[in-house]
Amino acid sequence: MQKFAIDPLLRRFNEVKSQEGRIRTKPFLDVCKHLLPLIDNFGSSMSCIKSDVACNIRKLESKYFSNTSAYSDLYSMTHEEIKAKIARNASSCTTALVWLTRAMDFVVQLFRNLLEHPDWSMPKACTDSYKTTLKKWHGWLGISTFNVIMKIAPDKEKFMGSVIGQGNLTSEIEKFCLAFTPLLEENHKFLVSVGVDDIRAL
Repeated sequence: MQKFAIDPLLRRFNEVKSQEGRIRTKPFLDVCKHLLPLIDNFGSSMSCIKSDVACNIRKLESKYFSNTSAYSDLYSMTHEEIKAKIARNASSCTTALVWLTRAMDFVVQLFRNLLEHPDWSMPKACTDSYKTTLKKWHGWLGISTFNVIMKIAPDKEKFMGSVIGQGNLTSEIEKFCLAFTPLLEENHKFLVSVGVDDIRAL
């Protein structure tokens, strides 16, 4: 497993909010992108999830880079797509933001489970995280796929051993969860406010 340094990620959170208190597109996506190597450490079983996360990041980044000033605010793309009545399209940036936020919910919940339930196996920690974040939005195919993935989840000790910090690792993981959770909650509140929070998979 490749080593995943959590300290650089913690520093990135300082850049996510603008002076006006809005979530900035590029810094938020950079945080999500920084987590991709961590998903790699789940092994080939999680390749489909990593691919989905990476695809959603690329979609949002591509739109952002098409006009960095117009799309500097993370929610600007959704506002534009709602006006154009395309926000619910499968290929929209809004749909990408919905699923990216849910995937990040899963990562945060998994870390919480690993810290709060040291006696849990990795499959149990992952399954619980899935139930509380992604499961209700998946159809039978997604649920069935995830159940298969969990049967070949990596060894917990090896996975946690791949995460390195500058000091107390438990404390740094807790800081990560505390820093990321409000941003994800803000995304959810926004998506609810514009009526696209209920987008589901087939």
